[in-house]
Amino acid sequence: MPNSPKTLLHTALYPEAKPIIHSFNLIQNKLYEPLKVFENDDYILVVGGIGKDKTKQCLPTVYENFNISKAVNVGIAGCKDTRVKLGSLFCTNQTLEGIEKGSITCVNTPLDDATKLDTLLVDMESDAFLEISRNYLKDNNIFVFKIVSDYLDTKIPDKSFVYNSIKKSIAKWVIML
Repeated sequence: MPNSPKTLLHTALYPEAKPIIHSFNLIQNKLYEPLKVFENDDYILVVGGIGKDKTKQCLPTVYENFNISKAVNVGIAGCKDTRVKLGSLFCTNQTLEGIEKGSITCVNTPLDDATKLDTLLVDMESDAFLEISRNYLKDNNIFVFKIVSDYLDTKIPDKSFVYNSIKKSIAKWVIML
């Protein structure tokens, strides 16, 4: 295991990862294929795929092969409150200055019925990300950042919308690390 600690960045989708790859000049590490791993001296990003199972499959490999000091899940989420602006950034597991805190439910299949949602946000990976990360890190070193992409629409949002929303969010959350 390399000595230099890194911050783990986890996304489900490549369009979520792409602006992070560009912002941090990450280079793909093909040693861990079929896992999609990108890194530099400070960060390692893994594109884990949609859902809890895929998250649970990919994260242990990263934790066991790299010295991880912090872990960040960044991704899109559905929102039941149409008054919340699309592209809004939330942290779901910590209270951070300058970033709204939002409650989240993690589901196995896309949710399109607001009456079945008791929280503000919904995604498909955050529970598994927290569960696995807590085996390796303390809670204060784990962050879940979600960007509102839709109002409980079951189809994946436009790639350019996802890219631009994540890109705009980076400056807000990276300073919290």
